[in-house]
Amino acid sequence: MSVRNLEALFAPASIAVIGVSERPGNVGMVVWRNLQSGGFQGPVWLVDHRNGAVAGQRTWPDVASLPGTPDLAVICTPAATVPALVATLGRKGTRAAAVLSAGLKQADPLGGGSLEQAMLDAARPHLLRILGPNCLGLLVPAAGLNASFAPGTALAGKLAFITQSGALATAMLDWANSRGIGFSHFVSLGDSADVDFGDALDYLASDPGTRAILMYMESVKAARKFMSAARAAARNKPVIVVKAGRAPAGAKAAASHTGALAGSDTVFDAAVRRAGMLRVDTLEALFDAAETLARVKSWRGERLAILTNGGGAGVLAADALALGGGRLAELGDATLRALDECLPASWPRGNPVDIIGDAPVGRYGDALRVLLAAPEVDGVLFMHAPTAIVPSADIARACLPLIQPAGKPVLACWLGGATVAAARQACADAGVAGYSTPERAVAAWLQRVEYARNQEALLQLPSARLEEFRPDVAGAQALLARALREGREWLDEEQAKTLLQAYGIPVVQTRRVRDAEEAVLAAMQIGFPVALKILSPQIVHKSDVGGVALGLAGADEVRTAVVRMRQRVARQQPDAHVLGFTVQAMAHRAGAHELILGIASDAVFGPVVLFGEGGTAVELRKDRAVGLPPLNERLALDLVSRTRVGALLAGYRGRAAVDQPALLGAMLRVSQMACDLAELAELDINPLLADARGVLALDARIRLRRPVPGESGRLAVRPYPSGLEQRVALDGQELLLRPIRPEDGERLAAFYAGASQADMRLRFFLARREVPHSELARYCQIDYEREVTFVALAPPYEAGAAAMAGEVRAVCDPDNVKAEFAIQVASPWQRKGLGRALLQKLVDYLRERGTEEVMGECLAENTGMAALARRLGFEVTGPMPPEGTVAMRLALRG
Repeated sequence: MSVRNLEALFAPASIAVIGVSERPGNVGMVVWRNLQSGGFQGPVWLVDHRNGAVAGQRTWPDVASLPGTPDLAVICTPAATVPALVATLGRKGTRAAAVLSAGLKQADPLGGGSLEQAMLDAARPHLLRILGPNCLGLLVPAAGLNASFAPGTALAGKLAFITQSGALATAMLDWANSRGIGFSHFVSLGDSADVDFGDALDYLASDPGTRAILMYMESVKAARKFMSAARAAARNKPVIVVKAGRAPAGAKAAASHTGALAGSDTVFDAAVRRAGMLRVDTLEALFDAAETLARVKSWRGERLAILTNGGGAGVLAADALALGGGRLAELGDATLRALDECLPASWPRGNPVDIIGDAPVGRYGDALRVLLAAPEVDGVLFMHAPTAIVPSADIARACLPLIQPAGKPVLACWLGGATVAAARQACADAGVAGYSTPERAVAAWLQRVEYARNQEALLQLPSARLEEFRPDVAGAQALLARALREGREWLDEEQAKTLLQAYGIPVVQTRRVRDAEEAVLAAMQIGFPVALKILSPQIVHKSDVGGVALGLAGADEVRTAVVRMRQRVARQQPDAHVLGFTVQAMAHRAGAHELILGIASDAVFGPVVLFGEGGTAVELRKDRAVGLPPLNERLALDLVSRTRVGALLAGYRGRAAVDQPALLGAMLRVSQMACDLAELAELDINPLLADARGVLALDARIRLRRPVPGESGRLAVRPYPSGLEQRVALDGQELLLRPIRPEDGERLAAFYAGASQADMRLRFFLARREVPHSELARYCQIDYEREVTFVALAPPYEAGAAAMAGEVRAVCDPDNVKAEFAIQVASPWQRKGLGRALLQKLVDYLRERGTEEVMGECLAENTGMAALARRLGFEVTGPMPPEGTVAMRLALRG
């Protein structure tokens, strides 16, 4: 990911348009006219190798002859000319180009690759950034920049819009203009050979003129880069996305249940949730969501009260809320009594609150006050259908003073047209979100609910109460390596159970046998009754071909089952090579839930973890949820909560609740398998029995893949880097230095709570008694792709109560050029060498990852910090006014 030289793309001081002529339909001419009409104030140079002037404007024959170096070049020439033009621009000093030309996927006649690759090779030595090719261009209305061939310009505003589709971009621009919607940036990525969604998100996330980022997506190229940028951007401002292609075409090729259930669109939904973004279904909803998130800022919860002067409108709103999975607030007795006092006796005493069609202005205000004060109401949908009793504008004037200062969100819905236009405009002027229909208003509320859920996931701190586990990674990898050497695509059942055991997942006792007599002997050793299952690399779903026999109570039943199973397989799948059978103990777990837990591989986002209802009808029920690994306890709980079976696991009608720690532990172990074992393509544990006694894997299918040598970024979210753990001896004790984890939230809170006021002031440059939860979450839930925090733990390391002795953290810019660090050591551990150990570990890590320099600041009175920095080779300067801070800088290269 990189924002380097994107300033030249989005805020150029000068522009060259290459490929301008007076031929009808010339793209370059359209771009030049758009630049003129947009009001761009810098020089614009036109390049045309045939003429000295175009439409009275001087042109230059080539890039080399331009009188200056353009910040941005807009290339509108045939595809074959683009690589050479980019090379010339790079040598001249240009640092950004918008390539509007199409056709660069074709082969380069001068080389073995494509024209697109030749273009990138020409740009790379000069760090010249490329938008496109095959794009519409870009617009930055506030800067007068319209470097596009769009049939018009954009209004200035606070929304950024990024799209892969040029045709859609022009339609969206026209649609937005007709509704008065303005943009800070309007960007067509085209083929996104260089600048992609990740780069644009990184740039716009820190742009003060952008309030929200809207995206139309068709595909994601670099999943880890995209996720890293999206997570960072979504912490700063709303990021809302429409993605085309909801059909789960990728599931057709999947052989396991998990693969068939984890369709690509479902995986994209999981990525959106993990990043804290919001996904909507239509372009119209995209702008509705932007308005809602901008105007509905206070947030308390999901319980909605509906206030209306018409019963029909209230029913429509309630129906839409129920169908969308929303929550209608249940009004308490005190609220009902307060409403009784201000409403007619005939009001229906429920939610929706129907104040009756003859309501005067005062009744609206009185009912609204009650709902805004009700503790069981988190938000209010205020709806009005026009009547002859009172003008809608009068109602708006009376209610807006109540709505604006309210501590909970209020959405307005003015039904009708010209009659309610003044009221609708008054709400818009007051910054109150307004909608034209009940359904649209409820959809907006549900968008806000979904956004809040996704944002809350970014702030959740999982507990450290689940026992940490250390899987036998080496043993698991050795097993998989042997299977791949043998040419296996699927592990047999015995191998699959062994792999699960290496990760601490309980499995049913299983023996592999070759024939009937061995099966009888194994059954006698295990104890009757037993299950018998076919063992064949060609048979994945054994029950489909009669390859499973359950409850065999004696030796004769086992022998008979072996014979009949061979006969059935020979008839139904004659090409199957039967290697033998497995004999398993029958699991007597009456009342246990049958679940599915597994791993699938997505073509874009890599491994995903799937959880849901299991059993033989798993693909018909389709009760499942997927998440991106690595999971923690909170994310695992979220997976469970998003399934129908999840509600049953808490117990009902005398059926005991499942052992939640055991279930979550199994999910975390499967997540760890996805992170550790690149050879896993698919994993099915189906069924996974779960009850009050724990979990037990009855059957498992594991499909293998051959990892590509040197592949990186297999996981969309970089997992915990366990290889960075280190033990150091200080003051007669052994401390563990390791990267921070999300589970460290309570430990970090205790660390700050135990620090002196002086230490907190030196760390944060201000006096503070505590660090808020949202900040703790931000400090613990780091993106290992672009930041790092090392913590020092005093023994016992594995216990949840292990004390934190110190921390050092650094955040890198998207280009990995600079990293800014901060450090704090607990008072009992100061002056014992821990600060030096932590800072040295950080410097070594940053140097290894290629960061160019690390820098930080400390207060002038923090002489110990300045002295430590000097001892480690930092250049220390200052103090600098007005804060009186000291700057510390260390070059890590050269």
